[in-house]
Formats: sequence, C-alpha cells, structure tokens
Amino acid sequence: MARIILVLEYNGSRYCGWQSQPENCSIQDTLETALSKIAHEEIRIITAGRTDAGVHALYQVVHFDTFVQRPINAWVRGVNAFLPDDIAVLWASEVSDRFHARYSALERRYLYFLLNQSVRPGVNHKKVGWFHQPLQLDIMQCAANILIGEHDFSSFRAAACQAKSPIRTITQLKIVRHGNLLIFDLRANAFLQHMVRNIIGCLVYIGKGKYPSEWMLELLEGRNRAYAAPTFSAAGLYLAGVKYDSSWCMPELSRIPIIPNMFLYN
Repeated sequence: MARIILVLEYNGSRYCGWQSQPENCSIQDTLETALSKIAHEEIRIITAGRTDAGVHALYQVVHFDTFVQRPINAWVRGVNAFLPDDIAVLWASEVSDRFHARYSALERRYLYFLLNQSVRPGVNHKKVGWFHQPLQLDIMQCAANILIGEHDFSSFRAAACQAKSPIRTITQLKIVRHGNLLIFDLRANAFLQHMVRNIIGCLVYIGKGKYPSEWMLELLEGRNRAYAAPTFSAAGLYLAGVKYDSSWCMPELSRIPIIPNMFLYN
C-alpha cells in the first residue's frame, strides 16, 4: 500500500466547509470523488486541518492510502481534470506510512484579509472580509501581542469545538496595512474551531475604539466565550501553510503565492 501526500488550494466560497457532509457539499467530498476516479477504488483522505464553510486555502495538506500504482503526475494533473475550477492540487509525493497530515504537522499558518473602507467590496466579494469604520492598527497590534505564547484560548473557541484541550501556542500574530487592506498573519501549533475568526472579531472591536487593547487580556484570563466579540466573517480567511519536519521534503511555503496582487489596494 502506498501513502500519498497532496498540497492543494481552494476557494471555499460555495462549499459547506472541509468536512464530509451527507449532502456531499464539502471540499473533502469533492476531492475524494476525484481521487477515487483516478484510483478506481474508494479513497478516504486525512487533512492537516478542517476549514469552515466559506474559508479558503492557499496551502492545505492531505494524505491518503491506496493499493493502486499511479505516476505521481496522475495525482496532480489527473485529479485536477476531475475537480471543479475552484479546487486545485498543486503538488504530490509518495511517503512512508509514518507521515500523517494532521499529527506530523508542527505549525499552521492562517492569513485574514480585511478590507477597511466605507463601501463593501464587489470584485473581491467572498474573498476578503470587510469593515466600514476606520480601524487603529497600533492598538490592534498591542492587543494581538497579548495573545502570543501558550494560553488557554477558551474565550476564542466555538461552542461546538471538539478539541480535547483549549491550550494552544501562538507564535506569530502580525497585522500589516496595504492601503485599505489589513492583513492578519497568524501562526500556531494548532487552532481551535473558529479561533482565528473570533480573534479577528475582538481585534476589530478594539481597533474601532469599543474597548482598549487591555480588554484582550481580560478575555484571555476570563476563559469565557460569552464575553468576546461575535465570530467574524469567514470570507477573508485563508489557510496559508502547514509546516512539517524538513525530512518530509514538503515544498517551500514561499513558493506558494501568499498575497494575491488583486487584493492590494493603492
């Protein structure tokens, strides 16, 4: 039996999320169907991390096992021929069965693109988040810095989150501005369900002046989701990378376009 790794990207706008659903509306369902057509057997995949409905990916990683032998290119070009235009396999490789897309991962990276202007987006509808009031980047970054390190993120997890522990380690939470676009760059060993979008919602509350930056510490120490901001829109969220030990020879993250030019505003 062979174990195959895939790196893929997708626009999650019209899907019900990553995880398989009875309605076959998920990205997992769509990818497994395409893989099974190439393999001529039923393929089930394991992912590095599930994304919610409407969330996109620039660098998602999956693995699967198969009894059939195919050229590696069949798992890229061949599978892409059976995928819709908004999902694409970027890279494939065969590895030993010691590799696991989820448990071998050392770090996940998410980007959130937030358009900060008075009118809503048109061309980039469902590709960026949007907030109409001016946001103060400096106090948002001060609040973001509070979340760096290992903490209990109970205040930022969904009520339906199935993770056994709320403890996570954020190694980076950086915010940069490109014209009217704010880009939030988050790295952690793992994320809880809705964790990134809940953090973004709280940072927006702080950025618009509803609360001071110290409010983020109160939320962190309070460990109560009820006191935090509402979950922010999924539209601007992208899984941008999954890091593994170098021995697995995964493609460099820098080779994958991180900030599409169409998002940059002068």
